Amino acid sequence: MAVFRITVWRLMSVIFGIKCLLLMVTLGVLIKDSFTTGSIQPTPSPTSTTKFQKVSECHACPEKWIGYQCNCYFISKEEKSWEESRDFCASWNSSLLQLKIRNEMSFMNSSQNFFWTGMRYSEEQKAWLWEDGSFPSKDLFPDFSNTTPRDCILYSPSGAANMESCKSKNHFICKHLHF
Repeated sequence: MAVFRITVWRLMSVIFGIKCLLLMVTLGVLIKDSFTTGSIQPTPSPTSTTKFQKVSECHACPEKWIGYQCNCYFISKEEKSWEESRDFCASWNSSLLQLKIRNEMSFMNSSQNFFWTGMRYSEEQKAWLWEDGSFPSKDLFPDFSNTTPRDCILYSPSGAANMESCKSKNHFICKHLHF
């Protein structure tokens, strides 16, 4: 009878040991998955409610913002002046769209609307400047180099650009790098 008790205790110890080992492996896998560098980006559809999806090396964008190439964009449905648009973007810790290349917004090329960008003409410096004070690339909007400036630049995702008074009401695009 004593031998039988020892065998039962050994068998139970082995079973509990295997269960503990399986639980530790499962816990390790869960912890590894929670610290993976993949993150969340919304689907690029400005008209639908934003859903989140995994995209490697990027961060999550807020609801109603669009993730594209690790940047977050807010495409307005309402119209505001350039300054009102700039203030709205600043309230989201972002800025009006500052293009690096002219077709940066190609993911929404079906839009025929024009949107405020962060570029305006500085009377002090007699030059076009981005909102942050930097100079745009000379080949970004070459059409404006020989024209009389009219304050601010509007941009269409199809690649077209236009000048207009900053006081006019237009749609706008906010951009934030790595929300």
